[in-house]
Amino acid sequence: MAAQAPAIEVPTDAELLQAQADLWRHTLYYLTSMGLRCAVKLGIPTAMHKLGGVTSLPDLADALSIPASKQPFLGRLMRALVTSGVFAAGGKDESGAELFRLNPLSRVLVDDVVADEHHSQTSFVLAGTSPHYMEAALGMADWFKKDVAGPVPSVFEDVHSASLFDESTAALDPELDALVTEGLEAHDNLGIGTIMRECHDLFKGLESLTDCCGGDGKTARAITKAHPHVKCTVLDLPKVIEKTPSDCVVNYVAGDLFHTVPKAQAVMLKLVLHHWSDDDCVKILTQCKNAIPSREEGGKVIVIDIVVEPSLGPVMFEAQTLMDLLMLVFTRGRQRSENDWRDLFMKAGFTDYKIIKKLGARGVIEVYK
Repeated sequence: MAAQAPAIEVPTDAELLQAQADLWRHTLYYLTSMGLRCAVKLGIPTAMHKLGGVTSLPDLADALSIPASKQPFLGRLMRALVTSGVFAAGGKDESGAELFRLNPLSRVLVDDVVADEHHSQTSFVLAGTSPHYMEAALGMADWFKKDVAGPVPSVFEDVHSASLFDESTAALDPELDALVTEGLEAHDNLGIGTIMRECHDLFKGLESLTDCCGGDGKTARAITKAHPHVKCTVLDLPKVIEKTPSDCVVNYVAGDLFHTVPKAQAVMLKLVLHHWSDDDCVKILTQCKNAIPSREEGGKVIVIDIVVEPSLGPVMFEAQTLMDLLMLVFTRGRQRSENDWRDLFMKAGFTDYKIIKKLGARGVIEVYK
């Protein structure tokens, strides 16, 4: 005889109505992402910036060359994006039209602005909402059911037979590869100024530093500008370094951080390790340990990465857990708690570490051999 299913607990009327609203939100969250993608593709943040950061719907539609027949629909899109926090609204113009405004989130989506600390995140949005990304995310359930021997591939690898940040991505779709590279660079460089201001002593007394996976050297140049006494070297893959124009400020080295890291007093890993499995992180950290002197000689590894922590509050914690799902679907890595980081450092042979600052979802960690 088949086992009888347990009785289900029936929600109260109020709970049921709230559950229905929550179900709508969670099922349809992707429409917020698609609305954000639409705003970026239309150039709404940039148009608003050129209009002084505040605009009415008719003026915005005119700036975007939106046909009059579509203006009411544009209003509905803007209402949804204001509700989700992408834009702000408030006040009316002389004609009584509602005014929409840029806020901190939409300001980082403004293109065509030259400023030391402005790194537009439009590529991050377009990569994260691209068809290839969506298709990979749709493959999660099938991925979970597959048993595999050896290292577990990402969902993206399983669906597309390609790895992000690898030559296989370019073979899959050159446009996607370029977008992912641009998005990663913009994401990683956002907040450099904050790190310089909030962690000024992090680089105090250093004579040399190697920035692993430092890309085109934006972070290294920011460090050198704030601390001219620090000689910075950027280590990255040959395909990255060969596209980077040489300068007299930063030394560029083509290589693989799994095999060699240029020796320096400090080695920095900024938003690098969350892309890799625990085993790979230990290998990377071991190479970094071999590249630095002892703690007594000022040697250290600087890790700037997400430190998952519920105490940061529900919004920040949700952002961290979403970033962890991003790693699950698109890489073999993960986001880590302080205990997870401690385990990695000890396995790689380090003797001590300290989190010197928490900046939003990220932590700045000094690790000593």
